[in-house]
Amino acid sequence: MKKNLRYCCLPLIVLLSLASCQTMETVADVATVIGQGTGAISATQANSIRRTAQAVSRSAEDFTPEQEYYIGRSVGAVVLSKYKPHDILPVNQYVNVLGQTLAQVSDLPQIFGGYHFLVLDSDDINAFATPSGLVFVTRGLLRCCRNEDDLAAVLAHEIGHIERRHGMAAIEKARITEALTTIAVEGAKTLGSREAAQLTRTFGGAIGDITNTMINKGYSRASEYEADGVAAALLRRVGYDPNGLVEMLTVMKRNLKPGGLDFAKTHPAPDDRIAELRKSGLGRTDVRPAAARQKRFQQILGNI
Repeated sequence: MKKNLRYCCLPLIVLLSLASCQTMETVADVATVIGQGTGAISATQANSIRRTAQAVSRSAEDFTPEQEYYIGRSVGAVVLSKYKPHDILPVNQYVNVLGQTLAQVSDLPQIFGGYHFLVLDSDDINAFATPSGLVFVTRGLLRCCRNEDDLAAVLAHEIGHIERRHGMAAIEKARITEALTTIAVEGAKTLGSREAAQLTRTFGGAIGDITNTMINKGYSRASEYEADGVAAALLRRVGYDPNGLVEMLTVMKRNLKPGGLDFAKTHPAPDDRIAELRKSGLGRTDVRPAAARQKRFQQILGNI
């Protein structure tokens, strides 16, 4: 019977993967009735298949804010396993105040758990944003900022990734892994431990998918350009010069090392991003913030 179920379940899963979200569970019901009627599967096995079908059906639904929060926390833990936090309180407070100000004028001002910003004690030039609203920026990238407008541009870009859910997209493309978890649990009753263990490992790789995209591979050019567009809009809403993004990218271009493992590896070339921003009328590299704004920037980040 175990062998029969193994070859019976696989075509069913294929069929379910081709069915629409609305029809998946109906297909499963019909298939299990036929399977039981022909004696190919037992009632217990039929219930396992139905539960699997429900998981596959749910795989087409959006993650809840709570789920995004815990996913983002897991990704954040990976970031902090690679980078040490910069523990200078005034620096982190300043970055948080600026980041929170920008987040509150975004199209996603409230998220489960709220936004949190942290400076990483690394000379790498990089920044990351998890789906749950955790934004990390390295000291190396802060050094590429000449003024508060430039720093605001960095944070606004990362908020853009969160607002447009670019991080979640890396998991959503592999959403079927949620279904595989249930298959592993239910299949343990009929499949061997080796198959169940493999399916469980597949699910566990979902967090790895998003961290690998965010830290190692980077988002697509389209996603990066979209985040830049969001950043420019946020900067205008708060009163910062959106050309701060162009200025920061210009400085970054001079500081990036060819073949490096940081920003140069995970983002389009600064020249490409600048060219895209110029299409929207940006391009100046002589941002002149108000004296008071520049004074506090120098006081807090002058020696970063």
